[in-house]
Amino acid sequence: MSKPLPGYAARRFIPERLDAMTRRMRTDIDTGRIPGVVMLVAHRGEVVYREALGMQDPDSGVRMTPETIFRIYSMTKPIVSVAAMMLVEQGRLLLTDPVEQYLPELAGLRVGVERPGAEGRPVLALEPARAPITVQDLLRHTAGFTYGIFGDSLVKAEYRQAGLGTPRASSDEFIRTLGQLPLMYQPGTVWEYSHATDVLGVLVERISGQSLDECLRQKILAPLGMRDSGFWVEPEQQHRIAEPFATDPVTGAAVRLNQPRRRPAFLGGGGGMMSTIDDYLRFAAMLANGGTLDGARLIGRKTLQLMTADHLGSLPGARSGQNFLPGPGYGFGLGFAVRNGEGDAPIPGSAGDFTWSGLAGTYFWVDPQEQLVAILMMQAPEQRTHYRQLFRNLVYAALD
Repeated sequence: MSKPLPGYAARRFIPERLDAMTRRMRTDIDTGRIPGVVMLVAHRGEVVYREALGMQDPDSGVRMTPETIFRIYSMTKPIVSVAAMMLVEQGRLLLTDPVEQYLPELAGLRVGVERPGAEGRPVLALEPARAPITVQDLLRHTAGFTYGIFGDSLVKAEYRQAGLGTPRASSDEFIRTLGQLPLMYQPGTVWEYSHATDVLGVLVERISGQSLDECLRQKILAPLGMRDSGFWVEPEQQHRIAEPFATDPVTGAAVRLNQPRRRPAFLGGGGGMMSTIDDYLRFAAMLANGGTLDGARLIGRKTLQLMTADHLGSLPGARSGQNFLPGPGYGFGLGFAVRNGEGDAPIPGSAGDFTWSGLAGTYFWVDPQEQLVAILMMQAPEQRTHYRQLFRNLVYAALD
């Protein structure tokens, strides 16, 4: 087993139950449901379980290893959220600041409202935003922005047509385009998964005066020793990139993931990063340790407590949108879904555990009560919901 992480005493899980988790995942790999997976569990600072199963690349037959590099998509969001809160700690940013103060392209936004039109077809009317978007809104996904996925609406259709966040667009072009689109909801009212963290990434660039990759490298990646994490993979390491099946074997859907082999013009703070399971453990362990790791403090303990508290409780309509992705039993903090209690959720956990995941199948959570960190890495987007629940069930079943 790996050496304990700082600040904790070691404690074992039930070995037979960890073995059962391995067998369960291997069965699904052998039957062709997913190409491969890497799983890691750390408890009280000790890595008690790390397994790499199946294929890193199903076409070439390259085996999965703990060194495999994955597209982590939205698991980028917690990293960028921490970078933004570091600016808050430096006094360069307030959570109550209007975003347009730093990104004037987003001034004067209007909200799209669907109203009955001719022949009963809805048409889009525009209303003024009643409040400015704040930095807190970006962090907790109440800015009113959306994605073109996760449900459908006339506003979402406009986002899809605009082609936001393409690798060929610059940060400035992204913000200019977004500033021409209607909001899905009034700012500060409804949780809607969106380009909010992409906007946050541009905000970090504007305030820091650095590109997002360089800012994250200096503030987070280098201090934590996350050497294999970034927005693209250099040529000499590209043989380590995990690839999906071309077609999902369960749904029959074609699988298309982003291209990580060259530097994109737009560094998407909401979903553009690559990482390994051990690199992401360094980040998650820092969170589990209250903002510090190996003697380096990245963020204050009380700041992290603020980030991992629910920020939706005072908003009566926060969960009324088309898709509340945190799910039953969870609220949302500043970059993380946060569990509000023992019940309601269909998965085990503890009040106060915090989590997020990625579109291609990556997933992590930190359980402070149990001093537990768990990470799942795979590239099977159509299966992501199933394996998040399965992995969590199996991890807690193995906890002594």
